[in-house]
Amino acid sequence: MTPEWSLRRSLPADAHWIAELRAVVMRPDLERLDRYDGGWVRQRFLNGFRPEHTFVIEVEGEPVGCAAVRPEKDEQWIEHFYLSPAQQGRGLGGLVLRHLMHVSADQRPFRLNVLQGSAARRLYERNGFILEHEDPIDVFMVARTSSDQGRKSRR
Repeated sequence: MTPEWSLRRSLPADAHWIAELRAVVMRPDLERLDRYDGGWVRQRFLNGFRPEHTFVIEVEGEPVGCAAVRPEKDEQWIEHFYLSPAQQGRGLGGLVLRHLMHVSADQRPFRLNVLQGSAARRLYERNGFILEHEDPIDVFMVARTSSDQGRKSRR
């Protein structure tokens, strides 16, 4: 059963626990790809953390994850989407992803990348993302918004 959840805008003070969550969540996939370095994983997040684009996912008032929607001129990037292992596999990720895509939808497509072999890819595929291209480490995916689809069909 999916727990009751809410989103709040992140604060600069959230950076370190999110970096720690990132290290925990990404470790299995990065180790499988022989790319895990805990310090680098944390620092890479801290170097790019933009609280103004990041949301904290809370269950019963406690932070259990995060997700960012970073707007660019021609696209929106879903980034830093991490759920604590205890919350994974319960439907929460899909609910949060659909919510963020709904409230952020405009003419721009959504893009993201996921590590090769990550179970998260199935979540993204179930929610309208398709393969755009890939390399030995990352899979790049895109999802068109409903307004983007309508604009394309009118051309």
